[in-house]
Amino acid sequence: MKKKKIPLRLCLSCRLRKEKKSLIRIVASPTGEIDIDMTGKKPGRGAYICPKAECVARINRQLLSFALKTEVIQDDVIILQRAIQNLIESLPKEVKHGKN
Repeated sequence: MKKKKIPLRLCLSCRLRKEKKSLIRIVASPTGEIDIDMTGKKPGRGAYICPKAECVARINRQLLSFALKTEVIQDDVIILQRAIQNLIESLPKEVKHGKN
């Protein structure tokens, strides 16, 4: 029997490859709106980040603009960082530490 391939993604901040389901997806919608994609299925260009405070703190305008291939303003970065921090605080302990 064939093993099921587990999709890996690169964290935008720490540059480590991790399982897709253990990362938070940030998406730039076709209309240019930057948001967190909890389903992993929203249309648009995506980037992934670890659910760690250090990784979230390292997000900046240049990183997001490059990864999402769209211009990102600093206000969007600040709003996104706060939203991700709130999301991380609401996650179960196992998810925060990368345990599945």
